[in-house]
Amino acid sequence: MKRRRDPLATRIRDLKLLLLDIDGVLTDGRISYGPRGEELKTFHVHDGLGIQLLDQAGIRVGFLSSRRSPAAVRRARELKVRIVRTGVPDKLKTYESIRKQLRLRDSQIGYVGDDLPDLPVLRRVGFPFAVKGSDPEVSRAALYTTRTGGGRGAVREIARLILKQRSATPPEKSRKP
Repeated sequence: MKRRRDPLATRIRDLKLLLLDIDGVLTDGRISYGPRGEELKTFHVHDGLGIQLLDQAGIRVGFLSSRRSPAAVRRARELKVRIVRTGVPDKLKTYESIRKQLRLRDSQIGYVGDDLPDLPVLRRVGFPFAVKGSDPEVSRAALYTTRTGGGRGAVREIARLILKQRSATPPEKSRKP
């Protein structure tokens, strides 16, 4: 009997870049303000390790957010994430710029989102992810929705899925003519 190839594993094998929304994906979506009016964000350490594991596996990770966030820029610096775009009014336009700069095809890029501003990018990338608790339309656009909520380790869950699928998928055998 011929073994059927898992389409999830096939798509994941081609993944070169995973872009992450910040609010609602790397955080739980809540916004808090400190005594001086500064914005406070809480990031989950599990997500940080997931990002590092992806990087070690040769998958670039980037942040793409509509909101400006010094806290997110700091977290990116700590994790050595080099692709950081915050305060972007048009996520799709910024996505296209990143894709062209890195010379990647849509099929080589994944995106993790949770809310309506993420839809244009989710509909374009080869692998759209949503986190638990996402807007229903976002969940419908995703090929995979996490069991874990944003800011609670959802990115680590995605990293594990990607790395597990990659290790389970043997590379294509070259065919001699």
